[in-house]
Amino acid sequence: MRTGLTGLYGFIGIVHLVATERFLPIMPGWVPAPRLVVIGTGLCEIAGALALFVPRLRRIAGIMLALYAVCVFPANIKQAVEGIAVPPIPDTWWYHGPRLALQPVMVWWALYAVHAIDWPFAARRTGDTGAPR
Repeated sequence: MRTGLTGLYGFIGIVHLVATERFLPIMPGWVPAPRLVVIGTGLCEIAGALALFVPRLRRIAGIMLALYAVCVFPANIKQAVEGIAVPPIPDTWWYHGPRLALQPVMVWWALYAVHAIDWPFAARRTGDTGAPR
């Protein structure tokens, strides 16, 4: 899971740096210096992906990538609601719907990949009733 996360964020980070201008239209109006933010997000994605390879940085990298996925959600919502085209991404709800629905999965994936959480795959302890504590 960690390898997949590394590949995904590494690739997306490079795209943010190489195609910065394409992401500007989806930036919410309240974001200051949108071009710098897009570049900064690309650098954060690449740094997070690389940090997943370093055992002592791995946990914090996963937590930060999860927070990152939360922070970019407003841009994803804006793109979907306003129908902003960012080629080659299709401007259709067949794309936007699953993307928005999978954003919480990205948060979970980053946390699970670095063992910050183990839900829902934690081994049940003997005598554990599953009741909340």
